[in-house]
Amino acid sequence: MAQIFRPWTNTLARASIVGGVLLSAAMSVSLYAFARSSYVTDVGVPRIQPVPFSHKHHVADAGIDCRYCHTSVEESSFAGLPPTKTCMNCHAQLWADSPMLEPVRESWRTGRSLEWVRVHRLADFTYFNHSIHIHKGVGCVTCHGRVDQMPLIWKVNSLYMEWCLECHRNPERYLRPRQHVFSMDWQPSEAQVSLGRRLMKEYKIQDVRVLTSCSTCHH
Repeated sequence: MAQIFRPWTNTLARASIVGGVLLSAAMSVSLYAFARSSYVTDVGVPRIQPVPFSHKHHVADAGIDCRYCHTSVEESSFAGLPPTKTCMNCHAQLWADSPMLEPVRESWRTGRSLEWVRVHRLADFTYFNHSIHIHKGVGCVTCHGRVDQMPLIWKVNSLYMEWCLECHRNPERYLRPRQHVFSMDWQPSEAQVSLGRRLMKEYKIQDVRVLTSCSTCHH
């Protein structure tokens, strides 16, 4: 009986299978890379604000402590955003006629708050508490990066769960003494892991099994 398929169809079938596998792998890699690209995560992308506020100028140049503007960071889950009055404490006298600061003056005159654009935003099903992390010795730099070097603010970390778990699985790599939590350029005077292990005991940090439990961040 004559063959239904020619011999070259076997080669075509094998090539199709290999091509399908390679195409699936390429699509998976592409989707993985896209999900972690700055287009999706906004990492490294400055956010446009109603006033071009420079952390570099206020923190590095003027020496203003984080807590002057983020007043609730030590007591609340939310770090807090400064009211217009905080800005006007200085800018009623300094650069009082600057066109750049007109939105601040308008907010002061009208009583309408400035609508700052959120830079760090977690999913609604995730719970994060600033005060807990600060009292356990996690520095601002660990999550927010060197904001004292940012003329405009941007994210330096994806805030993906895998990034959070890296710290929760190995807290000794990231802890610092509480008095240095708000220091931008702090460096440990001893090996970080040794210091971190000592601080874990001193600050009574929970076991890693608790830190990595789903219920810790997802109530």
